Amino acid sequence: LDRERCPSSPGQLELGRLLVGELQEAGLSDAAMDDNGYVFATLPGEGPVVGLLAHLDTSPEVSGAGVVPIVHRGYDGEPIELPRNGVVVDSPMLRAKAGEDIVTASGDTLLGADDKAGIAEIMGAVAHLAANPGLPRPTLRVGFTPDEEIGMGPRLFDVERFGARCAYTMDGSDRGELQAESFTAAEALVTVRGVDIHPGY
Repeated sequence: LDRERCPSSPGQLELGRLLVGELQEAGLSDAAMDDNGYVFATLPGEGPVVGLLAHLDTSPEVSGAGVVPIVHRGYDGEPIELPRNGVVVDSPMLRAKAGEDIVTASGDTLLGADDKAGIAEIMGAVAHLAANPGLPRPTLRVGFTPDEEIGMGPRLFDVERFGARCAYTMDGSDRGELQAESFTAAEALVTVRGVDIHPGY
């Protein structure tokens, strides 16, 4: 997809500004957002610079406005019927969470956990580390990027300015899981016009 501006929606700029303020309050004094909505900040430490990344946007396929979160305490492992639009949530991954508290939206919006959960993980980690300077840590470089959901997140990402030796994206893993592979949603559509025949016939 091509976009007319970066970020593609004004809500990403609003969230970016909020995050810059919270990062500065936590003590990451260099926190800033550029004109394209990329938020960078540094938490000083020892050793190599390690990046922590998450994206600001949610899928444009379903509204993320007016979210009504619902907490399902002690989830029973059965399909969850949401109160709006006849939405039923069920999957093997969800059923494996039986006994835990589950948070969903109401059925007519996204919850926004992709990737607000990643943002919350990073914000919680850097706030804790900043408040406890005696804890060992590398220098952490925080990056919040726009437009991941439309495949444009890396287009204007300034790798040199980010300055990390390596980076981890907080998006979609199970608790305690660290993925060391790169997912790509690249797609190729091929249309063949002609006569279908098996070689040899």
